[in-house]
Amino acid sequence: MQKRSSLSRRSFLRRMGLGALAVWGSSWMGPLLEANESAAAGSTPIEHVIIIVKENHTFDNYFGKFPGADGATSGRLSNGKEVPLTKALDALPVDLGHSHADALKAFDGGKMDGFDLVENGTYQGYHLGYTQYDESSLPHYWAYAKAFTLCDHYFTSVLGPSFPNHLHTIAAQSGGGSDNPEGTLFWGCDSPKGTLMPIVTPPGETHKVFPCFDFQTAADLLNLKGLSWKMYAPQDPTVSVNPFDAIKHIRESDQWTTNVVSTRDFIRDASQGTLPNVSWYIPETFFDEHPPLSVSQGEQDTVQLINTLGKSSLWNKTAVLLTWDDFGGFYDHVPPPQIDAIGLGFRVPTLVISPFAKPGFICSTQFEHSSLVKFIEVNFELGSLGQRDVGANDMTDCFDFNQKPLPPLLF
Repeated sequence: MQKRSSLSRRSFLRRMGLGALAVWGSSWMGPLLEANESAAAGSTPIEHVIIIVKENHTFDNYFGKFPGADGATSGRLSNGKEVPLTKALDALPVDLGHSHADALKAFDGGKMDGFDLVENGTYQGYHLGYTQYDESSLPHYWAYAKAFTLCDHYFTSVLGPSFPNHLHTIAAQSGGGSDNPEGTLFWGCDSPKGTLMPIVTPPGETHKVFPCFDFQTAADLLNLKGLSWKMYAPQDPTVSVNPFDAIKHIRESDQWTTNVVSTRDFIRDASQGTLPNVSWYIPETFFDEHPPLSVSQGEQDTVQLINTLGKSSLWNKTAVLLTWDDFGGFYDHVPPPQIDAIGLGFRVPTLVISPFAKPGFICSTQFEHSSLVKFIEVNFELGSLGQRDVGANDMTDCFDFNQKPLPPLLF
């Protein structure tokens, strides 16, 4: 199990025993709202938005010790004992449970005291869920936080694992999905016949459906406005979550070839100054920071991306929104607001890296993965998809578009 090269992440997750979820992760599946026709692009200096989605860490796990942030250095166990958050290993021995069932245990009705009860949260007597990194562990992420903007109240959209949360990053909903599809390594329209994913409808009824949806996404809004987009993702669907695989009208169109491309194309496009208006970037598996993999290797991959942007012609018109998809089983002390039956989920680290990000700023506005979609909509004046993005904060609190542009931070 230590050799990730011979064991896909999804296979690894299956062995960790991810449970079924039973709650509603999106608030609406209605039609596309009318797009704003007033401009070909937005009214801000930002012409390129890059959304980087990493894997499985909470805010307290990465930034609990960050000066001035709403972080914690200790947490409460299920037996009521307060324990310190001990130093985390760069690469853990095992993955931690992060299904909806695990999240409910950890959440414990808002008590935030059950992270030792998630799968492998307590491993061989050691509370892996109550560990954290610091500046020496993640020097580059901390440097970005000091130079640009760190969000300390950014929550996942679903109290659960990767797949439904990734859907929120492109569509501000998950089709009601509340957990990863069951019994397969392929998540989306390419799943084998008979694959089921648990959802809960707005009235509260639980169902299981094939994980291929046809709701609208931010990409559709961009298409309507004549703006460009790409999803940069690993090409092996068994080792990475690609949410556009779950959108039928994209998966079965030419856009699957023209707009859904290899992660490895990003560096080329960035260095040549040919990135689209909106890029979603999902790292190759070995760099996604998903336990038990090395967080420092994942950090170096991110640094390579930011360095490339910083050295390119795109820097002065770009916003990078760097976040993590789910809590990964790790402790966080802030109870997530419950805005529907399955969300919000726990806080995750989120950085805004841009020449127009407020420098050295800690933004405590409440955000979630749907806020990424909202920022795209607002920045490019696209209109809206539905109720969830309309209600989400748009992340402009992280920016000062009138400031002198910040220089890139290069390593």
